[in-house]
Amino acid sequence: MNVAEITAKARVLLEALPYIQDFRGSIFVVKYGGSFMDDPDPTVRTRVAYDLAFLAAVGINVVVVHGGGKAITRAMESSGLKANFVNGLRVTDEATIAVVKKTLDEVVNREVCEAITTAKGRPIGMPGDSVLVCEKLTTDDDGRPVDLGFVGDVTEVKVKVIKKEISEGFLPVISPVAEGYDGKPYNVNADLAAGRVASALRARRLVYMSDVPGLLSNPKDPSTLISTLRMSQVDELKRAGVIDKGMRPKVQSAVRALAEGVQRVHFVDGRLEHSLLLEIFSDKGTGTEIVQG
Repeated sequence: MNVAEITAKARVLLEALPYIQDFRGSIFVVKYGGSFMDDPDPTVRTRVAYDLAFLAAVGINVVVVHGGGKAITRAMESSGLKANFVNGLRVTDEATIAVVKKTLDEVVNREVCEAITTAKGRPIGMPGDSVLVCEKLTTDDDGRPVDLGFVGDVTEVKVKVIKKEISEGFLPVISPVAEGYDGKPYNVNADLAAGRVASALRARRLVYMSDVPGLLSNPKDPSTLISTLRMSQVDELKRAGVIDKGMRPKVQSAVRALAEGVQRVHFVDGRLEHSLLLEIFSDKGTGTEIVQG
């Protein structure tokens, strides 16, 4: 390695320094989801795990909420269960919720924890229904009545339980399952769950990792990335179709989290190498940030 390369690396570290100093001791909630979770190339997931371990190593308290829709679909097919949808939303009956919980808690959560352990992090898997409480979901995104069975809307986060693990040096990894008021497990939207966790923890940052670059003015043109978006602009972009069905749960939970005290929300592409670190520790970033105002 020549002097120029060494100097360039030093500049990168120095650019990150003020961010590290500022964020040390803060709580970051990261929603871990998207097609990269199912990528046959494990190096994609490994890179994300190393980014998470890096955040923890520099003193940031990281909490992960993961998804797992494709793993659930595969598990249901193996169990001979057929997926049913109402207005594009998965119906979760009693047989389905048993498969959902087992898959998320025992397969997906374990895989995420193992990847972080490989990166020398200290994850602790937490079944969602040990820290999330919900009521049965009764309306869809447009406010229309809907009955999806065992699908819930998170109403309470057991903050003390999560903070206890953080205080002991662990990186909590939470599955998107919540306990209903009837004591039964409910499937919950992972994007919305991440938002509720971030709000309850008064997180400094909420980061959604998925398989899109961020919010695009033209969804078919990656060069139209919106780097910064104010909360006041969200409704206009919904009407214009820029925020479509796929992004609506993320943006909806982002706006609610910002209103409840989260300082900033970021959307980054998990497929892009070290996108999480670039978004957090560089001046320019790689995705979209939503801010108050």
